[in-house]
Amino acid sequence: MTNYLIVPGLGNSGPEHWQTYFQNSAPNFFRIEQADWDTPNCEDWIKNMDAMATSFDLSSVVLIGHSLGCSTIAHWAAKYKRNIKGAMLVAPSDLEATNYTFPIKGFSPIPLDRLNFNSIVVASSNDIWVSLERAKFFAENWGSEFINMGDAGHINASSGHTNWEEGLTILKKLG
Repeated sequence: MTNYLIVPGLGNSGPEHWQTYFQNSAPNFFRIEQADWDTPNCEDWIKNMDAMATSFDLSSVVLIGHSLGCSTIAHWAAKYKRNIKGAMLVAPSDLEATNYTFPIKGFSPIPLDRLNFNSIVVASSNDIWVSLERAKFFAENWGSEFINMGDAGHINASSGHTNWEEGLTILKKLG
């Protein structure tokens, strides 16, 4: 059985967010909790992620990242080099863009190492936190399949992505 580990971004994913919908959709979806959702430290986040991932058979693990969660996955992969089943990286925020001014520590630069597991980057053409070109750049470097959702905003609750069935369908490509 596949174990899906949800990796939220800055501020966590609220009750209307698609990540919460995924978590509530089946018993094999688990959220990786962080001590500090608002002023995150990359080392702390990836350490928590590794502890949760390694509590499962790694060959059964699929990570589901959103926004800053995508960078967290990239940092985790670069540091720990774990071989997992796969990852879906949705709306990977461009932390190096001038408009990204959130109080985060240790997440820049974004690792551009090829991920050693199957991955899919899902992006939008009108996301204020990452341009489509930059999302494609991440996907190319990470060795990820790339899916353009069109005008879908930041692919979060405020852009109408709550009970995101299309996302669950994309996720099934990873197992």
